Amino acid sequence: MFNGLVTFTVNTDATADYTAVIADAYQVLVPMNKATAVAFKLPTNASVAFPVGTAITVLNKGAGLCTISAVTPGTTTVLSAGATAASPTLAQYKTALCIKTATDVWYVAGAIA
Repeated sequence: MFNGLVTFTVNTDATADYTAVIADAYQVLVPMNKATAVAFKLPTNASVAFPVGTAITVLNKGAGLCTISAVTPGTTTVLSAGATAASPTLAQYKTALCIKTATDVWYVAGAIA
């Protein structure tokens, strides 16, 4: 159980670079699925005002690495334990959780490199 709900809504596979939208928050699984590199982007607060505490789950189904990063790195901060903290990557069949902790600040945790 996550946030009091028992199931995820599974989005359609994203087969190209994808920028998060408000509907992706909480109990939604965002599957990325591309044979080559693909990007999952977190927008600025001015573009999409996710509430602080929002959690977005990303699953990389494709063979290409999925990089999680900010649409505007100078405005939105992405932090992780990945080799490059501002743009962690997910290998095939790996998942990560993007958590908004403040305006334009996101932490990424999970099976990242």
